[in-house]
Amino acid sequence: MRSSSAVAGTTTVSILLALSFCHMLNDMMQSLLAAIYPMLKRDYGLDFGQIGLLTLTFQFTASLLQPLVGFYTDKHPKPFSLVAGMGSTFIGLLLLATAGSYGLLLLGAAVIGIGSSVFHPESSRVARMASGGRFGLAQSVFQVGGNSGQAFGPLLAALIVVPNGQGSVAWFSAAAAIAAIILYRVGQWYGEARAHAAKKPAAAVAGPGLPRKTVLLTVGLLVTLVFSKNVYMASISSYYTFYLIETFGLSVRESQVYLFIFLGAVAVGTLIGGPVGDRFGRKVVIWCSILGVLPFTLMLPYANLFWTPILTVIIGLVLASAFSAIVVYGQELMPGKVGTVAGLFFGISFGLGGLGAAVLGQIADWQGIRFVYHICAFLPALGLLTAFLPNIEKDKLAARKAERDAAAQAGSAAE
Repeated sequence: MRSSSAVAGTTTVSILLALSFCHMLNDMMQSLLAAIYPMLKRDYGLDFGQIGLLTLTFQFTASLLQPLVGFYTDKHPKPFSLVAGMGSTFIGLLLLATAGSYGLLLLGAAVIGIGSSVFHPESSRVARMASGGRFGLAQSVFQVGGNSGQAFGPLLAALIVVPNGQGSVAWFSAAAAIAAIILYRVGQWYGEARAHAAKKPAAAVAGPGLPRKTVLLTVGLLVTLVFSKNVYMASISSYYTFYLIETFGLSVRESQVYLFIFLGAVAVGTLIGGPVGDRFGRKVVIWCSILGVLPFTLMLPYANLFWTPILTVIIGLVLASAFSAIVVYGQELMPGKVGTVAGLFFGISFGLGGLGAAVLGQIADWQGIRFVYHICAFLPALGLLTAFLPNIEKDKLAARKAERDAAAQAGSAAE
């Protein structure tokens, strides 16, 4: 990995790739829980409400702790906390593999959630530190690892866990050990980079200069947008397999392949969103991402088997591009609070997803799984609230446009 002296003004690609790879392993292991829901439902005789409670338990521990972890590490950075978070995931996997009761399944889900709460805020901070100023790109590279892991989880569950049973979940603990080794090296780089930065004069942290009331209102709007995105995502990640099985008569393995395709589209959308936000602004990406999927979510409940995966790929591709834009927008809205913002929005992401999964599970038990997609179809309409977000990037976008115009004029003169 590159020396910490290369941090200032340059993008440390090796660190971003290491974080993205570990994020992939982390979220791959965590996505195994949702991927084996059909098997757990069958083996333990669970109803949809209990499935939703499993998701809520996992995501609530992450939601509750992530903002607190981010707030604490903003004041007291811990370079090797990433290793500790991965250790929690390791233990949670072993609990999940050996659980013999619903209560132990809930405990395993909670411990995995704790690992997530430690991993995400601090790794997001390291990604920003390694970005060289390309914050959207760095967040996208980091997050696409997680989305890729979420996509591979169901596929690996179909290939390994479903044929071999619950105990084979323990095999994935090897991934946690590999990630811990890599994150130890990332922690060393992080510590060296902080020591190097401490030798330089502290740079002034410039913000948009908005009144505190406006900042709080803007955070509330961002939370509402994250709500619309993540509750809809929860309807797919937790119940899409059941919807396909019930509506089209697919097998468990076939339905998990369709889930893999959707999550793959989410990974691609995440990677696109950051660079586009760097160039055209985060608000533009948020507009197009959340509100832009509304026509497709409205069509999905009426689609046949041919159109269903096509529509879900479009939905995943477009909707996923919002999250990195929201995180970076929040970090620019509240400069100097990188970990707090990352923990807040990653935590809200997990928490709202878990709450949504639990509520949607109860609705599915009450009215049927197809009804869930009829009511969730209207959630992206909340994207209209983007109109009320302040344009905090106006000056930066104008400066970037001026730089591009000057470069174009210089190129024309050279010709």
